[in-house]
Amino acid sequence: MSPPQPHQRRYPSAQHEGSAVSTVTGGDVLLRGIGLTRRWGGLTAVNQVTLDVLRGSVHAVIGTNGAGKSTLINLLSGEVPPSEGQVELLGQDATHWTQPRRARAGLGRSYQRNTIYPSFTVLENCRLAAQASTPGAWQWWQDASRCKASLDAAHAAAARAGLLGLLQQTAGLLSHGQKRQLEIAMCLATAPQVLLLDEPLAGMGAEETDRMLALLWELKTGHAILLVEHDMDAVFRVADVITVMVDGAVLASGTPDAVRNSAEVQAAYLGGH
Repeated sequence: MSPPQPHQRRYPSAQHEGSAVSTVTGGDVLLRGIGLTRRWGGLTAVNQVTLDVLRGSVHAVIGTNGAGKSTLINLLSGEVPPSEGQVELLGQDATHWTQPRRARAGLGRSYQRNTIYPSFTVLENCRLAAQASTPGAWQWWQDASRCKASLDAAHAAAARAGLLGLLQQTAGLLSHGQKRQLEIAMCLATAPQVLLLDEPLAGMGAEETDRMLALLWELKTGHAILLVEHDMDAVFRVADVITVMVDGAVLASGTPDAVRNSAEVQAAYLGGH
């Protein structure tokens, strides 16, 4: 299967078209949110959100600023506890697991802002991520920077993210797009099965966006990807499933065509996109 070409929209054939709220078929459900709700005082940031993220798919979450997208990712990643609802990760109830435990169980996350170590090399960034996910993989009397397991994982992650030729480059000197690739490489170094990506395309030009979409297309094989993104053209090119949030709740969820053709979605968000 070829990755999406520049400026070409791709509509998945593995899922049926239909209403804006549709049943999605495909791979195993690796991450599930059930009735997730988060309140802060009188504010309900996320309201009864249920969604499945499947292996082999990109599930995009879209909505205006304040729709609850980032709070939803925080609930799924374990950084914020839900007021109500449940999170299942790889078939286990992870609702009360801490963020580090979810990470060790196979959940990786990137953030809206870069979280790299700018003074370290690409290789060192990836090695540290791998090392953090497998504490004790080296002996305390040995130099941790020479841990073979961590170095092997770092090389493999950098290669998968398209950064193999930049291993010795100082991370702070990378282009914006390469820094976002590095963040994904650092996630991959922890051997996740689920990737939560919060606006990875923010600030990218057309060429960098194309490169990132091709990477996501490749990574969805073997992973379940939840993508929060504002770039609508990119979302409709790469997503297998789109969930639309308005005021903390799900307005619609389904295939790109189903969402695109929903009168409710067009009125509330897409504006005739």
